Amino acid sequence: MRIGELAAVAGVSTRAVRHYHRIGLLPEPARQPNGYREYGLRDAAELARVRRLTALGLSLDEVRDVLADDAGKDLAEILAELDADLARQEEAIKGRRARLRDLLAQADADGGLPPETPVSPALAALFADFDRATAHLPGPEPESVALDRRLLALLDTSAAASGDWLGPLAGAFTTDPETTRRMYTLYARLDELASAAPDDPRVEETARDLVALLPARLPVADPPPTGAFLDAVCAGSPPAQAAVLRRVISLLKERTP
Repeated sequence: MRIGELAAVAGVSTRAVRHYHRIGLLPEPARQPNGYREYGLRDAAELARVRRLTALGLSLDEVRDVLADDAGKDLAEILAELDADLARQEEAIKGRRARLRDLLAQADADGGLPPETPVSPALAALFADFDRATAHLPGPEPESVALDRRLLALLDTSAAASGDWLGPLAGAFTTDPETTRRMYTLYARLDELASAAPDDPRVEETARDLVALLPARLPVADPPPTGAFLDAVCAGSPPAQAAVLRRVISLLKERTP
């Protein structure tokens, strides 16, 4: 039989057969005088086995090992490793689906999801508590609130943040609504600094008031954000607001024992 017939018998494409030839997975018969390659039953059986093995999830390299039997592993060992890997993937998928169910339930309960979604459950709870505590306050939400949400969401998944900084932060705002309201007022003060100079006297005052609201047990041995990360964050903020952030970091270091 020719390559098209071989492919049809095994249920693969001729392109796949040629690829298996190129990578040495399937022996390539010599051409006949008429220029065509002729395949026999052995070729069809080998190709069908390749298809069955790949359908189990084996990579082509693993299939080659099975067929050549030169990797020191028999088929049972390779299949056991594949099964363990699939089990790990299955658990990961279950975890992701559970997280999606939580997000969908949150969307149903709240009538939508915040733009920072998805974030960790702890940060999502912090955002929700902040929203509840400030929902009745007059006036539009300060623009600095949205900026701070984005920064916290970034820190939530970034290597720039070290230690358990979110736990104490969330605890402070979820147990004391007054702290949340005071923070809201400070966001409004940050908005007022959007067009101010970095040496404006309000920078120092705002920074100290912000630090006063942060939990004393917040880990600050290497406070987030620092270094190039902090430079990038400040580069996207108005000068006075960036000065407040840098001063907050400096004050946090000063209060660390």
